[in-house]
Amino acid sequence: MKLNVLKRLGLVFCLFISSAFVANAQTQLSGTVVDEDSGIPLIGVNVVVKGKVLGTTTDFDGNFNLKLDLPAPITLQFSMVGYKTTEYVAESSQSDIKVKLGEEILLGQEVVVSASRVEENILQSPVSIEKMDVLAIQQTPADNYYKGISYLKGVDVTQSSINFQIVNARGFNSTGNTRFVQLTDGMDTQAPALNFPIGNLNGPSELDVESVEFIPGAQSALYGPNAFNGIMRVTSKSAFEYQGLSAFAKVGVNHIGADTEAGAPSTPQPMYEASLRYAKSLFNDRFAFKVNGSYMRAEDWYATDYSSDRNGEVDPRFGNYRNPGSDFPNTMGDEAAINLSILQLSSNWSTLAGQLSGNSQIQGVEKGVPVNDFVNNGFLPNQVVSASAFREHEVIDYGAENYKANVGLYFRPTDDIELSYLYNGGWGTSIYTGAQRYSLKDFGIQQHRLQAEGNNWFVRGYTTLENSGNSYITEFYAKRILDLQVANSPVGVFSSDVSGWLGTYAYNYLASLHLQGIDPQNSSPENLTEAQRQQAFEYARTSTEAFFGVDLNSEQGQNILNEAENGTVPIGPKFNDQSRLYHAEGQYDLSEQLGFMDLLVGASFRQYDLRSNGTIFPDSEDNPITINEYGAFAQGSKKVIDDKLNLVGSVRIDKNENFNAVFSPRLAAVLTVADDHNFRVSAQTGFRNPTTQGQYINLDIISSRLLGGLPGNIEQYEIGTNPNIYTIESIEEMTNTFYATGNLVTENLEVVDDFKSVAPEQVQSLEIGYKSVVNNKLLVDFVGYFNSYNNFIVQQRMRRASLNNDGTPNYFTLFNGTADNTFQVYTNANEQISAYGFAGELSYTLPKRYSIGFNYNYNKLNTQNASDDFVFGFNTPEHKFNVKFGNRKLTDKLGFNFVYRWQSEFFWESSFGDGTIPAYGTADVQFTYKVPSIRSMIKVGGSNIFNDYYYQSFGAPRIGAIYYVSITFDQLMN
Repeated sequence: MKLNVLKRLGLVFCLFISSAFVANAQTQLSGTVVDEDSGIPLIGVNVVVKGKVLGTTTDFDGNFNLKLDLPAPITLQFSMVGYKTTEYVAESSQSDIKVKLGEEILLGQEVVVSASRVEENILQSPVSIEKMDVLAIQQTPADNYYKGISYLKGVDVTQSSINFQIVNARGFNSTGNTRFVQLTDGMDTQAPALNFPIGNLNGPSELDVESVEFIPGAQSALYGPNAFNGIMRVTSKSAFEYQGLSAFAKVGVNHIGADTEAGAPSTPQPMYEASLRYAKSLFNDRFAFKVNGSYMRAEDWYATDYSSDRNGEVDPRFGNYRNPGSDFPNTMGDEAAINLSILQLSSNWSTLAGQLSGNSQIQGVEKGVPVNDFVNNGFLPNQVVSASAFREHEVIDYGAENYKANVGLYFRPTDDIELSYLYNGGWGTSIYTGAQRYSLKDFGIQQHRLQAEGNNWFVRGYTTLENSGNSYITEFYAKRILDLQVANSPVGVFSSDVSGWLGTYAYNYLASLHLQGIDPQNSSPENLTEAQRQQAFEYARTSTEAFFGVDLNSEQGQNILNEAENGTVPIGPKFNDQSRLYHAEGQYDLSEQLGFMDLLVGASFRQYDLRSNGTIFPDSEDNPITINEYGAFAQGSKKVIDDKLNLVGSVRIDKNENFNAVFSPRLAAVLTVADDHNFRVSAQTGFRNPTTQGQYINLDIISSRLLGGLPGNIEQYEIGTNPNIYTIESIEEMTNTFYATGNLVTENLEVVDDFKSVAPEQVQSLEIGYKSVVNNKLLVDFVGYFNSYNNFIVQQRMRRASLNNDGTPNYFTLFNGTADNTFQVYTNANEQISAYGFAGELSYTLPKRYSIGFNYNYNKLNTQNASDDFVFGFNTPEHKFNVKFGNRKLTDKLGFNFVYRWQSEFFWESSFGDGTIPAYGTADVQFTYKVPSIRSMIKVGGSNIFNDYYYQSFGAPRIGAIYYVSITFDQLMN
């Protein structure tokens, strides 16, 4: 019975599909499209029925053929990037249509969608917007199109890895930007457990990108949570409009003249990238499909900052020699630290020191050291020391790799509806900088989208599936290596983790004093000279490193490396995350029904399903964590004063189950004067919910614990209720005083007793702009903005003191931070802060298709009302500019493009570390040569061609030159 039912349903479905494919055509239209100047047939021209989803493309001979179940007259639109769009009205069936397309320089004539969620001319957009089209993507001198986004006005691009770039605008930059939304074919590309876009790690390849639209500034009125600093919309190529086979291959080199003393490669390293795309329409253009595959491989840039001591301010006494408690950005393992004076309270250390002093079987340490005498007379210094560490490249996978697959299926059951399924998958290895450096090893992220759309509406649903693979916390991995080195040593009998390393260091410090002839019973630590102290610290480090050192290239070393990588947090360094995101949304344009004004409405639902298995969040099978969000918006617009003034108003409401509802209004006006002169003003709002981590994270990062700011997540640590939890800032003041004077002054310790759970962050923005094209040659675009921020989301650092037997706080336990006593908790700043800036662009079209352009960006944070208790992390250069010069058609076959970028020095602040980022400038250039006989284009170029190494954030890799050559084959290339 069930089989019969299934057969009948299948038969009905097949009849429905076939009826759509073989519908009787009322009108048949065919013809040829040629270049207006040369008369040569144009391949791949889009031929669309105006107002419908129906269309086709021209073939190898420039011919097209449409069989339509529509009555005449029918208006056809002919469009192709680089040519003027042309319309043709067919009064009846016709087989001899001949259309000529003239070349067009798209200066201010681009059509954009992102600014208002409907199509409009870029000159008349109510907000600032930038666009890269197919030609700009082909002509970018960057080594891939995604890095070329940095040439746009108002854009900041930061690299954590050679294949992992983060896009930002208008300040508060970071290596994981949670204040920015990136959409690929309508899908949010954020990783559900991270809540920021992951660059182009699972996006379309260069072969499949049709356009990139970038809007700086608050956009929550239309796009909801996290559209705080802006949005970017990447649109892939339609399988109907871009058909045929295309392929791309590139070979390049990097690491030329690298810093070999810092561990970087001594010879240039090869880079590889390849892509393949095929698309085809079938059944009278009712069905189409596309498939894409791409792969890249490169030796990643090396991060080699071994001098910026993150603990440098903790103890400034050491002058020109190394701080014993140093913690450098790109050394891993020195996060493990201890105050030596605390060890006198430890019976485990007393046992260890006694064995080291008296056990003749333990080789490599000085025997006969009178440990008790030294301890009893105060020779264990009140000094934080850190374990010796590994350089980053020794413990992180620098083999950057990315392979992607994209599939699209499209079906047009009627003339007005298109159904589609889209799949994007990306896998590989990269590096991400957060509170620590993370090796994203063998990660994977996949997206599935179902969509139905018509001329004035769409409904879509998609899911994002994240898989951490073998990703791990690099600092944790280094600590595990130290643990195993200790466990495999003689002292492993007494201590099988890094505390044994630090305990042996303390013993060797006293051993050095013994070897220097210091008698602990007839001397005092106050009488030690700085030279004696320095010698003791240097001896302790050298001797301890020699005692525990294992050649990591040896068989024993490789076994330790393999064993250290095993296990998930909190036992081992790996994550075990399969978090998911589910999203559904719809939009309808009611403008035709209303007539007197334009009205757009929409709604959305999103769920985060956190599945870290306890490695990031406190989730488990018995404690699943989901977060639901709801939103709805409406946008109305009306043109008045003879259509010269366009008034636009938008409002959106969003509700996250953990927070109160948020309203996001926007008002804008665009005044068009003399056709091409457009003045605009907009007042808009943005907000972002705390990220999934900002709400729920509970992660041990060795020196502290990262905690989400929801009440239920922090109650177990007594934050806000325990009177012995103090701010890190006041603890550092206490320790600095102690090191400088020897006095323990605790009166100024600040108790954390008014802690507020985290809430959404908001921004109000005012933007004024002007955009014009003069004589179709000069593009002028200026914009100024002022932003005011409330409830700015920050992380507050605090530490809990242990208690003595009498219940009083043991203040010495505040000298050393661990995940058990130190917390970095998400909360909101009380102060209102502001930022303002300006961006301008001039682009001029010279004779013979030459073009020259210049854009400039200015951004400034106003901190007059801000306190020193919070790290805001503006992380944006005050001045930045780009100069562009090129000619995409110098001859019929040859083109070139040159871009010079420069940005000023600025100060970087983050949970990973703070430091000055020097100013830098880079020059990028490319030359293209078309080979029509094989429908290919050869591209030779380089980014940072003068090989001036620079870095973009604290602890980030140093970036040098990339030189490359590529070849692109396109079956439909003209």
